[in-house]
Amino acid sequence: MNEYNRKKLWKKIQSTGDELQPLLKPSQFHPNGRNAYAHIALSIKEKFGKSYKDLSDEKFDEIISYIERLLRNPD
Repeated sequence: MNEYNRKKLWKKIQSTGDELQPLLKPSQFHPNGRNAYAHIALSIKEKFGKSYKDLSDEKFDEIISYIERLLRNPD
């Protein structure tokens, strides 16, 4: 992914993470609270098989849609 799209995607992860943070359920594996940014980044990696930085520019819109879906459906 090119630098411009990577930065734009990271800003989307940050803004969505800020909204998602209070919606994430507590976890016994995270006694100090869950990290919404890490949650989104890991979810992207699990769904697409690569870090968001390593995905192609052609996946940009699909990744944005997926991030928005995570916000609508927090776990």
